[in-house]
Amino acid sequence: MARSAILNVMVRAATKAGRVLARDFGEVEHLQVSRKGPADFVSAADRRAEEIIREELERARPGYSFLMEESGEKIGEDPQHRWIVDPLDGTTNFLHGIPMFAVSIALERQGRLTAGVIYNPVTDELYTAERGSGAFFNDRRLRVAQRRIFAETVIATGIPHFGRGEHGPYLRQMAAVMAEAAGIRRFGAAALDLAWVASGRFDGFWESHLSAWDMAAGILLIREAGGFVTDIKGGDAMLTSGTIVAGNEAVHQHLAGLLKGAGG
Repeated sequence: MARSAILNVMVRAATKAGRVLARDFGEVEHLQVSRKGPADFVSAADRRAEEIIREELERARPGYSFLMEESGEKIGEDPQHRWIVDPLDGTTNFLHGIPMFAVSIALERQGRLTAGVIYNPVTDELYTAERGSGAFFNDRRLRVAQRRIFAETVIATGIPHFGRGEHGPYLRQMAAVMAEAAGIRRFGAAALDLAWVASGRFDGFWESHLSAWDMAAGILLIREAGGFVTDIKGGDAMLTSGTIVAGNEAVHQHLAGLLKGAGG
């Protein structure tokens, strides 16, 4: 596939940060047995990756704005363009030595997502998308899964943990989906979950209490792979509401209905 100049910039930033994360990930196992533990180390790795990404993107497009997990929002000279960056999505996995985490970078132009990159440095899996140009896994074109019978689907989700989210409403949603799907998976990295919906590995996905940087690149990937993405109310406010429902047209419609019926 031929990538645009801007997508090449994003890929270069993601892979450069990914190499550093992969190196740091190799140290986590040793830190697990230390008295201090790995939490401080992982926080430093997160910040280091974000700084690498910021430097690469600013060098290529110095006036663009930023929304980053660690640094927050920075309004640049060109507020019409905004980078949305998660340098380490799946921090808990990283912390526990589980190789399911990713770098996620999206570009927003005048409020519309125009390019996205998700990269797992451990598996060297690179997902890219540009508005109107399709979505790709490495150099292979992506399409969402075509299953239309919900009883045959595998649906991914994010489970609210201690101190985050409302467990009661989520358990009602989970019960509704469990009763009709072939399987439910929780891997702990929303960016990768969305990339896997785009690639057809998962048939659908839903989660609440996410941040914009968790979702932005994945939203574009799914849409460019022929899928449907909305917030839990069926609107387009994913990045501000923190909720998301995704799948092919049939799966998305059925999943959204189940969540609504469960009080989502």
